[in-house]
Amino acid sequence: MYSLLQLISTVITLYIWALIISAVLSWLVAFNVINTGNRFVYMVGDFLYRITEPALRPIRRFIPLLGGIDISPVVLILILIFLRNFLFEIFLGQGGL
Repeated sequence: MYSLLQLISTVITLYIWALIISAVLSWLVAFNVINTGNRFVYMVGDFLYRITEPALRPIRRFIPLLGGIDISPVVLILILIFLRNFLFEIFLGQGGL
């Protein structure tokens, strides 16, 4: 059971990193630091968009933009960290106040 829990934790951690990289990449594209005309940059951006957008879209419906700033990745990261910690508490019995 611990191996499965560790695998889930690793997948959640990788997804959190994908969210962070996607947010940074979108900022770099928005400020014209990198150009999506570059095929590699476009492929990386498209891949990150495809894996992160399905999870971010429902959050964006409930949380509006704050002065043009999208905080949905931060909210999703907090939810994922909570979920990971909750799973460890449930399966390992380390919960407590």
